[in-house]
Amino acid sequence: MQSLTKIRALLEPSVDSLGYELVHIEFAGSGGNILRLYIDAPGGIEVDDCASVSRQVSLILDVEDPVKNAYTLEVSSPGLDRPLVKPAHFQQFAGEKAKIVMLTHVLGRRRFTGKLIEADDEQVVLEADGESYDLPYELMESARLEPDFGSKPS
Repeated sequence: MQSLTKIRALLEPSVDSLGYELVHIEFAGSGGNILRLYIDAPGGIEVDDCASVSRQVSLILDVEDPVKNAYTLEVSSPGLDRPLVKPAHFQQFAGEKAKIVMLTHVLGRRRFTGKLIEADDEQVVLEADGESYDLPYELMESARLEPDFGSKPS
């Protein structure tokens, strides 16, 4: 599979120059034939934003050709269950509920769902099931916000 790190390095400056943050990149779909980019901006993302970024990155991908297999490009907002990728994302959403899956067992478990307490450049502290866990980024497989649909706005 192609290196997502290389694709991010190729596309991120262009996405940034358009005024958006490239939140996450993934290969999805059966066979990994969808290259999905999640973008965000302070005022949120609309369909026209996705179309603008799609046009720009399509040109770069056509010229640089970093993906050797046939694929479909999708550009999307990160949604309510947005991926948490960078330390800044964890810091931004401190106090929110998140679901983190680790690559290996940490204190006997791989899956954690709880409140993000704090984050630094090395790890996040998550409170789950009445316990506090220090979870290093380098051992994370994935992390996403966990929307809370049970509470009503005041």
